[in-house]
Amino acid sequence: MPDLPQTETLHENAKELDIRSGADVAAAILSGQQAALKAVENILDDLVAGGDLMARAVGEGGRLVYAAAGSSGLMALADAAEITGTYGLSADQIVFFMAGGVPVDGRMPGHTEDLSQAALADASAVRSADVVITVTASGTTPYPLAFAKKARAAGAKTICIANRPDAEIFKHADVAVLLDTPPEIVAGSTRLGAGTAQKAALNTMSTLMGVRLGHVYDGMMVNLVADNTKLRARATSMVSRIADVDEGTAQRQLEKSNWAVKPAILLARGVPSLDRAETLLAETQGQLRLALQRI
Repeated sequence: MPDLPQTETLHENAKELDIRSGADVAAAILSGQQAALKAVENILDDLVAGGDLMARAVGEGGRLVYAAAGSSGLMALADAAEITGTYGLSADQIVFFMAGGVPVDGRMPGHTEDLSQAALADASAVRSADVVITVTASGTTPYPLAFAKKARAAGAKTICIANRPDAEIFKHADVAVLLDTPPEIVAGSTRLGAGTAQKAALNTMSTLMGVRLGHVYDGMMVNLVADNTKLRARATSMVSRIADVDEGTAQRQLEKSNWAVKPAILLARGVPSLDRAETLLAETQGQLRLALQRI
């Protein structure tokens, strides 16, 4: 037998999986993903380093550039696509590349992950101020591997996520995130445990970034984009809670601030004008807690 990577080896609990009860199969699948999450617990320092790197890049005018293929690409897309709405980053601060492009239906060709030349072309868009986040379960997938190598050569910082010790892509990492997940209950199906661990790692880093940038206050997303009924209700609740005013007052201040939560909170706490509220936030680099202390 060849020496297979752990993501390709057989799980010890997978024998006769195809003839076991549905409940037993479901339990095995869930257990495998829970075990994979243990790998995330072991690398919190690396995730903090990654989150801090992301915050520093964004704070200094750089962008977050995600690059991946296949299932790992879908995990990266899930993280990247939510950042603007959750933390108020402008859309041009988030760039996403997926080998072969983002699927628009149920077809996701496998051969595109081998297109290293396409990765080199895509990576030409990377700037030295950016931070690049690449994701690959095997650590050897040609598309993200080539992308990370070229991005780092261009002067960008790189965060490389892989599920294999000594992954080749780590050679091109400023922050290496090793998710040493166990074999999959369906061998090679890294959309299961490996993907779950990748999503947890990505979410942890991007949320840490949001916290560092001052976009989280007491567990509330105070820099969200309130562009629908549900989010405007959430914004109103946050302003009411943090400024200690009734929801009618909170909504009026949000209307004055064009539904931006941080300045609305300052207005509700007595800051005399929107210009002054925005100046306070600029002086404190968007840190609401510091701005409140200056009132």
